Amino acid sequence: MLEKSANLLLKTTLVFMGLIVLMLAVFALPNLYKGALAEFPYAPTAILGIVIVLYAVTIPYFFVLQQSWKLLVLIDRNLGFSKFSVTAFRSIKYASLIGGLLLMIGFVPLLFPIAEEDDAPGLLLYGFLFACIPFVVSVFASVLEKLFQNAIEMKSENDLTI
Repeated sequence: MLEKSANLLLKTTLVFMGLIVLMLAVFALPNLYKGALAEFPYAPTAILGIVIVLYAVTIPYFFVLQQSWKLLVLIDRNLGFSKFSVTAFRSIKYASLIGGLLLMIGFVPLLFPIAEEDDAPGLLLYGFLFACIPFVVSVFASVLEKLFQNAIEMKSENDLTI
């Protein structure tokens, strides 16, 4: 029973994470664009690029949430250690990697004109740290993918010996 309630809590968390990012994309990003244009009128192209990249990053983000939901459903069905979970971890790894690359290539360089004009080099550091978060998720998913793959292989070896 405890496992079911923990799984339900995780599913609820995934839904809230998705709703928060959806609300940010619908309401906050347009206001961010308008406010940033008013604050930094010397970098309209960079601001537009930043907003476009942030919208683009939501695609792999929602894909990761969908794959995480799939993993939780597999755990509910007692198929946590199956090839489907390994495939889900692999998908999470690649989607996170794509999100991180989008941020690293498209987001961080666009912060440079704003940081230079405002004399705020810390802005680049914060942007870089923000862009590294998906890489951490990707490494974690890669480790779990290998761990689950090894567990499946050990399970199949044990099934053959019995």
